[in-house]
Formats: sequence, C-alpha cells, structure tokens
Amino acid sequence: MNRIGILGAGRVGTAIARSAIAAGYDVAIAASGPASDIELLVEVVAPGARAASAEDAAAHGEIVIVAVPLHRFRSIPSALLDGKVVVDTMNHWEPTDGRLDDFDAAPYGTSVIVQEHFAGARVVKTLNHIGYHFLEVDGRSGGHPDRRALGIAGDDDTAVRAVAELIDRIGFDPVVTGPLRTGAALQPGTAIFGGHHDAAGLAGEAARHLGTSSLTGATRA
Repeated sequence: MNRIGILGAGRVGTAIARSAIAAGYDVAIAASGPASDIELLVEVVAPGARAASAEDAAAHGEIVIVAVPLHRFRSIPSALLDGKVVVDTMNHWEPTDGRLDDFDAAPYGTSVIVQEHFAGARVVKTLNHIGYHFLEVDGRSGGHPDRRALGIAGDDDTAVRAVAELIDRIGFDPVVTGPLRTGAALQPGTAIFGGHHDAAGLAGEAARHLGTSSLTGATRA
C-alpha cells in the first residue's frame, strides 16, 4: 500500500503528510471544504501532497488517516471509508470536544466507537499518542539504538500489517498491542500517551495498563 489519504488538514494531518511524503508515499489531503480552499496551505506546509476533496482523498488512499477533532468524526459519511484501512489518530479532549458521554463511558477505548461508525472499514489506532511536532524530529532509520516505538491496535491482521509498515517507514518501531480494544492503553492518561518508549518499554507499559503479565501479540511488527 503506497497511497495515503488524509482527512484533516490541521497540524496533525499536515505533519503526518510530510512524514509520509518523506517516506515515499503518494499523499492526498482534504479538509471539510473543497480542495481549492486548502491548495495554498498544502503547497506551503506539506509540499508534495495533493489537495483534494474528502471524497477524492478517501478514494485515493489505500490507507486513510482520520485526523479531525473527535467530535467531528461522525460528519464523515461512514460509507466513504467502506473497504479502507483507516488509521484513527483521534483523542477525546473535553476542552475541544465538549462532553461526549459515549466516549467518557468507553471502557474499551474510543476507537471501538469509531469502528462502529465506520462499520465497513478496518480501523487501526495509532499516531494518537505522539505529538505531531515529534513525528519529524524523532523518526529514525530501522535499527537505530534510539528509535522510538509507536503502538498499534486493530482487529484486522492485514490492516495492522499495512499500518505497521507505514509506522516503520516514517521512522518508528511499530508495536502491536493487540485487538482494537487494547488501544485504550494508548489514550490520554496512560503512561504511553506522550511518553517516549522503545519497543520493549512500550509493550511493557501496555501490558501493565491492560492488567496482563505479558502482552501476547505485542511485538515489533
């Protein structure tokens, strides 16, 4: 999979676009309006990406990254992402999102609810627990002793492998924590969120959060 569609042209979406372009991906990025609204922005902050409508960005991407405020994700028609590998980068921020009762009472993490909306897609949670400004700063080549790890959670093995390749190509060790519900270990309030861990350290923190003695399936993908 070499084509990336990004829904969201804010700081997170454009930072991911730059990292993906540097890794050799073909990137189309969209905001909520027509492509013409963001053409200049994309040219300046994500050179090499193509400004697109949401429909065109979704159609372009073999992997589609959703990088919008969580309270707006349901404004994306669910059918738009049918059949796609979807990366959920979103977090619940009450100052931004307001109170979202379904997310406050989500024992298996917010991505499980996102998957319910995008029922025809294969949702994978990652890129939510690293600050967008660190994506380009902390990326390292494979085998580098200081390489940072990023967690990945998903129910579909093929989708997880595709996203793990993306994480590796942009300069991070992918660590699969397990099914999508284990993405709760990557959310705000956990040791992983905002932390800087190598692969073994991230797997250990995820296991502690999930209450297991070891994290079966948590491996460098």
